[in-house]
Amino acid sequence: MRRREFEQLVAEALDGLPRQFHRSMRNMAVIVEAAPSRALLEAMGLWPDHTLLGLYHGVPLPERGYSYGNVLPDRITIFQQPIEALCRTPEEIKDVVRETVIHEVGHYFGLDDTRLEGLMEQ
Repeated sequence: MRRREFEQLVAEALDGLPRQFHRSMRNMAVIVEAAPSRALLEAMGLWPDHTLLGLYHGVPLPERGYSYGNVLPDRITIFQQPIEALCRTPEEIKDVVRETVIHEVGHYFGLDDTRLEGLMEQ
């Protein structure tokens, strides 16, 4: 899939979030990268057996105090190559992009992986 098409899937996933999430998300950058670096995977303890589909980097909303401000935007990175490697069809890619975006936005709102997995199974 071309990068532009993949970026469009990410944009559609973000647009599909409920309105209350859009209103609460501030100072956030969502980017697409080809793949996570080996250094990142090693730092997260994922190398060589696992990969990463997305990553939230920032301070989750519940952890922000009154003095929080004047900071660079939080970042959500969606990794195209691992998602494409996991999927067989364009529809599967779209579904995994959506799930990954929701998962990383969940981290922004302070949800941990266990809670996110429970919500995704419902």
